[in-house]
Amino acid sequence: MDLDDQFRRYFGTADIAVLSPAAFEAGTEKMRVDFGLEKDRPRRFALWTLMYMLGVAPDLDVAFKDEADRDAARTFMDMAEATED
Repeated sequence: MDLDDQFRRYFGTADIAVLSPAAFEAGTEKMRVDFGLEKDRPRRFALWTLMYMLGVAPDLDVAFKDEADRDAARTFMDMAEATED
């Protein structure tokens, strides 16, 4: 998945800094719907990571039934936090 392509898909632009709050909300709602419908584990995980970085990801126990997926998500969260420090 290309990040700019995902931003265009959900927000209509690769520059999400220019979005109005309503446009951001509409795009993230579409993400939530797609996440709920996605069956492919890698694509589902990638979509969750994007949602996490945007601050709109569902909780791990809701997002992932498989413990391995939850562990991978925790690892990603730790790595993302470490880059912010």
